[in-house]
Amino acid sequence: MLRKNEYKDLEKRLGYRFRDKTLLETALLHRSYRYENDDVYTDNQRLEFLGDAVLGFLTADHLYERYPDDDEGVLTSFRSQVTSGKALADLASSIDLGEHLKIGKGEEGSGGRTRASNLADALESILGAAFLDGGKKAADKIFKKLLMPCVDSLSGDVWADNPKGKLQDYTQRKMKSSPKYSIVGREGPPHATVFTVEATLTNGDCSRGTGGNKQEAETEAAKKMLENIEDDI
Repeated sequence: MLRKNEYKDLEKRLGYRFRDKTLLETALLHRSYRYENDDVYTDNQRLEFLGDAVLGFLTADHLYERYPDDDEGVLTSFRSQVTSGKALADLASSIDLGEHLKIGKGEEGSGGRTRASNLADALESILGAAFLDGGKKAADKIFKKLLMPCVDSLSGDVWADNPKGKLQDYTQRKMKSSPKYSIVGREGPPHATVFTVEATLTNGDCSRGTGGNKQEAETEAAKKMLENIEDDI
């Protein structure tokens, strides 16, 4: 049972008060907690799915209004900067979101409260929960409180925070091909798997990256590849 005012401080940081507090509670419930508690039947994964879509729409909406003279390519890059896992994790960390996560003992012991993927997923879940609680207006309150400062201070570098896009652009121009990403390793339990991905170019160059999901590992592999070929870009 929820304690009275349990999430009062968090809601203040989010800029939105939930009418249905159980939605916020579910948004903070990591799958590892459900795995370890037989009486818990849900977690935040469905809300994360919804929140990802809500985040994408709100970001596109605000970018379209904020940058009326920029074309689709620039706006797409800007959206990537705002919605990247790192950006979301940094925002979540800035409001101490990790303190409020319900996670399993194993996840707790492996640093789950500060893991970037957990923080980013939880923030997306909260946006999904807010949308269910009060529609677009509710989710937009959180967006304006947390993410609008990011929208207002975006970099003009179209590839900022998008190493995969930058590498793709380079290989298309220089090699008329795209990088290939392959999963070459998985370690850890299902709720805290660490992926290793190898990026390979048609000239034989390769690099590896790790992350809490496939996308993070691919991004890290692309970043390392760009460092290796920096002089040629």
